[in-house]
Amino acid sequence: MQQRKLGQNGPNVSAIGLGCMGMSEFYGAADEKQSIATIHRALELGVNFLDTADMYGVGKNEELLRLALRDRREEVVLATKFGNVRGNQGEFLGVSGTPQYVKQACDASLKRLGVEHIDLYYQHRVDPNTPIEDTVGAMAELVRQGKVRYLGLSEAAPATIRRAHAVHPIAALQTEYSLWSRDPEQEILATCRSLGIAFIAYSPLGRGFLTGRFKTPDDIPQDDWRRRHPRFEGENFQRNLQLADAVKALSEEIGCTPAQLALAWVLSQGEDVIPIPGTRHIGYLEEDLGALEVHLTREHLRRLDQVFPLGATAGARYHDQGMRAINL
Repeated sequence: MQQRKLGQNGPNVSAIGLGCMGMSEFYGAADEKQSIATIHRALELGVNFLDTADMYGVGKNEELLRLALRDRREEVVLATKFGNVRGNQGEFLGVSGTPQYVKQACDASLKRLGVEHIDLYYQHRVDPNTPIEDTVGAMAELVRQGKVRYLGLSEAAPATIRRAHAVHPIAALQTEYSLWSRDPEQEILATCRSLGIAFIAYSPLGRGFLTGRFKTPDDIPQDDWRRRHPRFEGENFQRNLQLADAVKALSEEIGCTPAQLALAWVLSQGEDVIPIPGTRHIGYLEEDLGALEVHLTREHLRRLDQVFPLGATAGARYHDQGMRAINL
């Protein structure tokens, strides 16, 4: 397995990680047995970077990882997140980064995960009502206590990243990044590189759209969150289908799958970029890892740039409420 470094002083992790969110919520019904089998297969194939959050499945995803890693904890670099507060029924209650909440959330995650420490602890969304210095100060205290090894941020703006890093080194910044979400190229990637922060790309397959699996909105299961995603709705779906078709055409020419091409593009953006595609299917996992064998030439990259300039994708990354919570 190819390795990439998690920040300046962090551990080496697999060049492709595994996002576990969809194993518990948002992308259809959960299947614990299938998900654990996929996690174990990932470990067998050398994937050692697993990503979860306390909000996924309202804690269920962390509990799933506890079961999957019961006797394999030392094999993984385990990342989780706090900040998106949810009620017992799954309702969203807002974002919190208060020092008190940081400590409470960490203790709760440690218990659900069944571990003594979290390798990488992210603030999932920036709390606009709490100075980032206060939040990261509390996170740094967790490092001193041995509960957390490295700190991360998710969907934070460049100025916030710099302020946070001045309080305690930030090892990783996680933000959506793919051929159809290239916003980080404007400022965020440069900020991370100037500070020696690894960039973790979530949804590197465009929430599955770039794999070519979806031909019509009816291909999305009724209980799948993507049915209400702006980029999967109405005219946006049809316009984005043309982009997915372009990926498919080039992948056939290269001799790989559309998913492998999309992931190979993310991997090609720098040794400090680590994609974390999510799946609960072993077949898709193995397909995704095949991206490590795909070599993109300058001509391939040029053609992809032509098809996917910044802003080419139809629709926002989230609905209005979600968009108000990013890049803060």
